[in-house]
Amino acid sequence: MPKQTFFHLAADKQDTLILAAKEEFSRVPLHEASIANIIKSAGIPRGSFYQYFDDKEDLYFYLLSEISKKNTERFLAILKENNGDLFETFIESFQFMVKNHKENFFKNAFLNMNYKLENTLANNVYEEKQKSLFLDISQSINKSNLNLKDDSELHHMVRVMTAVTFHNIVQMYVKDLTVEEATNSYLKQMDLLKRGFCRGEA
Repeated sequence: MPKQTFFHLAADKQDTLILAAKEEFSRVPLHEASIANIIKSAGIPRGSFYQYFDDKEDLYFYLLSEISKKNTERFLAILKENNGDLFETFIESFQFMVKNHKENFFKNAFLNMNYKLENTLANNVYEEKQKSLFLDISQSINKSNLNLKDDSELHHMVRVMTAVTFHNIVQMYVKDLTVEEATNSYLKQMDLLKRGFCRGEA
């Protein structure tokens, strides 16, 4: 997470640094990214960078965390709009991501996915430290037709659906699929899961 000095910066200076970082992380994956390029683009001294972040990983995972928060807020809003239909919500969320996350920043993130990356992108849905948010999501889900015993199984169901979602996004980038191709594949997999998780869907 950023140091307090970053949050004390004026909003326009924060935005300038974040934009410079996104440009660098869009150009190359995290392990190839250069702090020198980020500070040059942002117009700040190297010493100032380390007053704001510990290193490039700290900045990178802060960016992903902020994106994750926005995605989770959108997920919860879509869930409520769909009257708690978890499958429709995952589908709409996936369609939004593949249409709006085609830039190289997300491509590099998903193509270089590891445990820490996946946790950062998904922790707002199911990590232990996000119990209150999961509770909000759980309370908004229509469970009447779900073939589940308790919230523990719901928790695992969300993890399975999230894993399938991430896998399909990775496949879109790896195979250079169109939005339509990626969506069609995802819909088939969601339909299979729905038949397993929902009563009377077999």
